[in-house]
Amino acid sequence: MEINDLTPAERRVWRAFATGAPVDFREADDEDTARGGRWGPERTVRAAVLRALLLDGPQEPGEIAALKLSGARITGVLDLRYGTTDFAVRLSHCHFDEVPQLYGARFRQLNLSDSVLSGLAAATVRVDGVLRLTDCRIGGPVRLGGARITGALFMERTHLASDDDTEPVLELNHAEIGDDLWAPELRVRGQVRLDGASVTGAVNLEGAEFLAPGGTAISALTFDTGSDLRMRRARTLGRVDFRGARVPGRFELTFARLANPDGTALRLSSAAVGELWLRKGPPLDGILNLRRARIEVLYLEPEMLPERVFLSDLTYTTLTPHLPAEHRLPMLERDLRYEPHTYEQLTAAYRRIGDDYAARLVQLAKQRRLRTTRAWYGRVWGYVQDATVGYGFHPLRAAVWLLSLLAVGSLAYGLHHPRPLKASEAPHFNPVFYTLDLLLPVISFGQEDAFAPAGWYQYLAYALIITGWILATTVVTGVTRTVSRQ
Repeated sequence: MEINDLTPAERRVWRAFATGAPVDFREADDEDTARGGRWGPERTVRAAVLRALLLDGPQEPGEIAALKLSGARITGVLDLRYGTTDFAVRLSHCHFDEVPQLYGARFRQLNLSDSVLSGLAAATVRVDGVLRLTDCRIGGPVRLGGARITGALFMERTHLASDDDTEPVLELNHAEIGDDLWAPELRVRGQVRLDGASVTGAVNLEGAEFLAPGGTAISALTFDTGSDLRMRRARTLGRVDFRGARVPGRFELTFARLANPDGTALRLSSAAVGELWLRKGPPLDGILNLRRARIEVLYLEPEMLPERVFLSDLTYTTLTPHLPAEHRLPMLERDLRYEPHTYEQLTAAYRRIGDDYAARLVQLAKQRRLRTTRAWYGRVWGYVQDATVGYGFHPLRAAVWLLSLLAVGSLAYGLHHPRPLKASEAPHFNPVFYTLDLLLPVISFGQEDAFAPAGWYQYLAYALIITGWILATTVVTGVTRTVSRQ
């Protein structure tokens, strides 16, 4: 393109490029870039001019060429597909009439902050530095799948929306970001796809909003970050899916509001997380799925739990804050399937901090939950064990039962002595030891074999014998279970 073909606005940009001087067409710092479609020729630059500059623009010896343009209306398609530019590019506060086509392009640095675009096609783009989309308003899909960004990606306060519900509004699948992904106060209407993406630094989504009613708000399957993932005060409407993700630092959802009433609100199945913080927020509106997740520190306040959870094979080292077992057990009961592993995990967490009483309560709750899965006769036997010795976790109950039955038997047989079988050989009758002979199936005091009760006293003897065997069996079962746990 010859310099003579340029408009006055374009000529100004062309001349500034060689020295990297900034060109600012803005009439005020607070003007609305969304009205850029009405800007006249005095601040309009053709995309073809920018393409020519970036691919083979003029340079001056001793100067560093760069494209620094603000407040311009860019007409036509900025087509840099597969192109390489060695110059820094800053197109801030600009209005793009068409979607920039940057597929496979390579930049040293790309800054589109405060600009208005109808989309961005930049899959597999490479930026040897920072990519800035700060405060942008983008009304179509942003395709950055497979992008390679050696620095950070900035998207704070950016607004993304698309009328096309068939594809994600933001695609970062399989992208590689060499520093942080910085996007606090991001606003997205549609799906964000982060499947297979990796971020070397931290991910900041504090105060962000992701709205995809009835669909998937965030898809981050096997997403990998090298540090923290912060979603404090974030709001989501739709499925948030981090299946298989890796967050070695803190995954923070403090004050977050996650909702997907007809499905899963948060899925972290098979994920590996250093610390998961679910605290100081309303209950999740939807299912919480932590199946097969591996978490070092689970900071979970019971108030944030939804009505349904999936916890099978969830492992965690520390559960905080420390609360009585009665506050933690509802979490396990909200998993509709009985999962023994979840009770063992909670038991281990309490034992790790030395709270043996809470650990015993969890084990007792486990046995009661197991009872609900048995056949009717198994449930009956379970009720007997629970009532008598609390499945071995309350062995003193057996003593109370024995003392009560001993008192009943001693009183009954003390008022009405059973007749001796052989009067000449019978020992002196003792109602206490006679009752003990009936209750204790192993020990014999010589009373039971020497006397024979009659009438209803005989049926009382049968009842004491049967009860004694049941108590003995449940005590042995409880002791065996206790020893096996040790």
